Amino acid sequence: MTSELMSLTWIVALQMIMWVPYILNMIAVRGLINAVGYPEDALPLAAWAARMKAAHYNGVENLVVFAALVLIANAAGITNETTVLACEIYFWARLVHLLLYTFAVPWGRTLAFAVAWMCQVALLLQII
Repeated sequence: MTSELMSLTWIVALQMIMWVPYILNMIAVRGLINAVGYPEDALPLAAWAARMKAAHYNGVENLVVFAALVLIANAAGITNETTVLACEIYFWARLVHLLLYTFAVPWGRTLAFAVAWMCQVALLLQII
């Protein structure tokens, strides 16, 4: 397995566990029955949980682009220091994005998002 595919695997693993804290908050706030149902008068999540949920959705949206770029590069046999570094930085930028978004650090989530986006651009440039 290439380093790029390993980074993609770690990103997928992060996405797989990202929902757990905010779902636990949903259960704590709304109760199990309402958390798994569709109540009309659902109580709002804690502010941190709502932000974490938004960060998770943002991660899913960006995973589509990142995964496509990694898989295209892999299929084309493109692997070099730039692609490896871009994939590794992407993982850490997305993890930092999640944490800074969750804890409402001003400017932090935007900077982390921009770093991750630049990693996607770097991958694209290596492909084309």
